[in-house]
Amino acid sequence: MDQLNLRHLHYFWVISREGSIARASEVLDLAPQTLSGQLATFEQAVGGQLFKRQHRRLILTDLGQLVQAYADDIFALTGELSEALKLPPTHRPLNLFAGISASIHKLIAYRLLQPAMKLGREVRLECRTGRAEDLLLSLKRGELDVVLTDRMPTAEPSERLAVHRLSSSTISLFAAPDMAKELQRGFPQSLNRQPLLANATDAPYFHKLMNWLTLNNVRMELVARIDDSALIKVFGREGLGLFAAPTAIQEEVCRQYQVAVVASLEEVTDQLYAVTRSRKLTHAAVKAICEGPIQGSKESS
Repeated sequence: MDQLNLRHLHYFWVISREGSIARASEVLDLAPQTLSGQLATFEQAVGGQLFKRQHRRLILTDLGQLVQAYADDIFALTGELSEALKLPPTHRPLNLFAGISASIHKLIAYRLLQPAMKLGREVRLECRTGRAEDLLLSLKRGELDVVLTDRMPTAEPSERLAVHRLSSSTISLFAAPDMAKELQRGFPQSLNRQPLLANATDAPYFHKLMNWLTLNNVRMELVARIDDSALIKVFGREGLGLFAAPTAIQEEVCRQYQVAVVASLEEVTDQLYAVTRSRKLTHAAVKAICEGPIQGSKESS
């Protein structure tokens, strides 16, 4: 069956609910002979008998039960769509498919998405995390509405992606309270030979941090690479090393993980971007995100 005939499927679905062609023909306002012929055509298309007769009632076969299960889902969604279309456009549920680079801290990602969740209408959000390159490919395919990333994307001249600058934050170093207090004295030389917990997702700000350490003649010991931002902080809380995170969320980090700030590094920043397929923002939720923290956009080519 190359293409499913939805009208025939609907006829079958009504017959299965009503239990007879006679009652279904009344519901559908079709002659019983016409409906019977349409059912026979549909059975030929699906390759098997959908009903068996038991006394005067039609009973679903195994194949019929399988088809009915799918038909229930299809026509339930059709009903929801019909009801949604009756609503004014501003009251209809808004689907938002967002891609988030794995290297972006989850608290930061939540803040970036917040404007979309405060539109005053229902937003159905679906988030996908992963490598920026993979997410941008999904964006080009139309599978995502927006990608949040911490690196400026590169694009071929034909792709014309729109890059919207969102927010920037300096980076702070965190550690267990006793360790942080000790390292604050004689900073930054106090960091020499101290254990460092790294983000395994290749966050751009981590490379900037390593350059800053080199410029200040500081050499730390890399003891672990961890791709889970929460797990890094747990390791830090237990005194296994220092870790870096955006200064913008330092209060939440200290409160949630019982750590303390060693220092904030003005020279090391974390820049965030939203990437869309077009410079013109027609999706209300995407527009709210792109115009949230810092307004303005830059188109890449």
